Amino acid sequence: MLGLEGLFSKKKPALIGVDISSSAVKVLELSRQGEQFRVERYAVEPLPQNAVVEHKITEVDPVAAAVERAIKRSGSRCKHVAVAVPGAHVITKIIKMPGNMTDQERQTQVEMEADHYIPYPLDEVNMDFQVIGPSEGSPDEVNVVVAACRKEIVDDYLAVIQNPGLTPAVVDIETFAVENSYGLIASHMPGGGMEKTVAVLDVGATTTNINVMHNGRSVYTRDHAFGGKQLTEEIQRRYGLSYEEAGLAKKQGGLPDNYQTDVLRPFMEAMCQEIMRALQFFYSSSPFNSVDNILLAGGCAQIAGVDELVAARIGVPTMVANPFASMSLNSRIKPQLLANDAPSLLVTCGLAMRNFDE
Repeated sequence: MLGLEGLFSKKKPALIGVDISSSAVKVLELSRQGEQFRVERYAVEPLPQNAVVEHKITEVDPVAAAVERAIKRSGSRCKHVAVAVPGAHVITKIIKMPGNMTDQERQTQVEMEADHYIPYPLDEVNMDFQVIGPSEGSPDEVNVVVAACRKEIVDDYLAVIQNPGLTPAVVDIETFAVENSYGLIASHMPGGGMEKTVAVLDVGATTTNINVMHNGRSVYTRDHAFGGKQLTEEIQRRYGLSYEEAGLAKKQGGLPDNYQTDVLRPFMEAMCQEIMRALQFFYSSSPFNSVDNILLAGGCAQIAGVDELVAARIGVPTMVANPFASMSLNSRIKPQLLANDAPSLLVTCGLAMRNFDE
């Protein structure tokens, strides 16, 4: 609509999902036969410290170089990319509109009304809309989600894709990408996850994002300043390592015997407290007062036993997210490596699935 071909655009060329987090670039290419997905290629490429800060790309060139390395390592030949901007930078609003409007009429109406819910001049934002279904209690109306993001944010994401010679085919929103991949996990729940309220807790390097799903749709999302970087910094301080050495030791092991009791366990307890705090914020600002399940995602979900501890501390059944559980794998994919990375790939998976939007 305004400067971008659409936050929800659906393009025809085969594409690869590229997720840019605060600590890494993650790329994923899927194929599909019928309803069966197959992981063809994927790679995770670490980012330099402070290349992405508070959901904003602060150093375009190093991030673009990491995107190029990740694509090359994956072996993908896709040149078209689905990328997502963080939900923290996006304004979304659901409005009701007559169901019999054409797309052109709807676009004109959205542009006319945008001033009411977009607090920026419209020439400073990229904006799009999508009909998401009939409006409850109003058979002649549909619910339309309108999304807007400041151009300066979108332009940085476009730059890190275009600089290596790739084409941004879809600019999505992380919240909706998670919703997309959550559908794969929910399909294995009783009743396909319908009539269930599930809190997806993505505990990344610097931020914990809570994204609550009800009947398969996101009904609440919020970021909290807590992440695995705090564990890395404590390892660094406690054992006199550099930040890079601490990060490596955290993943590969080899730390002193007191690491589990003195460093890791207190971090896991702090993570449980942060999840409880995130849930309390959700309860206090929504009609809900409970969740049926907790789904752990992000790098911190890979900590052995953290799901059992969260379940015990919060009293809610908890599982680690794996959107690839029912997918077949290309022979070049190492199953154990993908299983380890799976909780960090929810956004990436949701983006890769855009390849099959009708």
